[in-house]
Amino acid sequence: MIQTTPITKLFANKLKVRIYETRVEMGAEAAKDVAEKIKELLLHQQFVNIIFAAAPSQNEFLYALSRYKGINWSRVNGFHMDEYIGLQPIASQSFAYFLKEKIFDRVSFNSVYYINGNAADPVAECHRYARLLRENQPDIVCMGIGENTHIAFNDPHTADFNDPFLVKVVTLDEASRQQQVHDGCFIALQDVPESAITLTVPALLKAQSCFCIVPGSNKADAVKNTINNEVQEMYPSTSLKRHNDATLYLDNDSAAKL
Repeated sequence: MIQTTPITKLFANKLKVRIYETRVEMGAEAAKDVAEKIKELLLHQQFVNIIFAAAPSQNEFLYALSRYKGINWSRVNGFHMDEYIGLQPIASQSFAYFLKEKIFDRVSFNSVYYINGNAADPVAECHRYARLLRENQPDIVCMGIGENTHIAFNDPHTADFNDPFLVKVVTLDEASRQQQVHDGCFIALQDVPESAITLTVPALLKAQSCFCIVPGSNKADAVKNTINNEVQEMYPSTSLKRHNDATLYLDNDSAAKL
């Protein structure tokens, strides 16, 4: 187990911010905190429901969490927060594929609930997944922040902090799609799907605890905008600053412009 100590601790409104030297240390510390929260919740309830993000920024965190000892994964249910429309589940860029590889197939969950991006009726799929979320109230969300400050696929042009829906169909802005190229998930912009199914901002923030893992220099502007701007839909990640138990984990690169 990597022993880590944040080099900086600060607050942005209610949001706890922890900065580490490296993304490995950052991921290990976030995994420890999530693991301890899971174990704490299991003392008082039968199951713990967790929403996971799928992105390369989560690699170190998911690796450390999957190896953490003492978690009874048979009492944990897994959800993912967004999925492309029209991309085959076996495609390596599929978020379902990513999470199966990084966490869902590495430990033995009680149940894993996938968003079907190939459903014949995407709106009906949104209703189905929203019903699952209502039946299994999320306790924990493990997430990232996009280069344009999106959370899940709530880009600035679609983010609604008072969204009446838990899950919806969205079109992706160019910055979101270009990030997928920057991350090495797609070769070119034209290869990136233009629409997706996403959990909304209120759906994400309904979770009791939010753990937001954001490494890398390509996220430095997004982190600066999250910390320094007022809470507003132009910067969807600023919504985290109103949550009662949210922690933002950074490395030196992502924190460089603070």
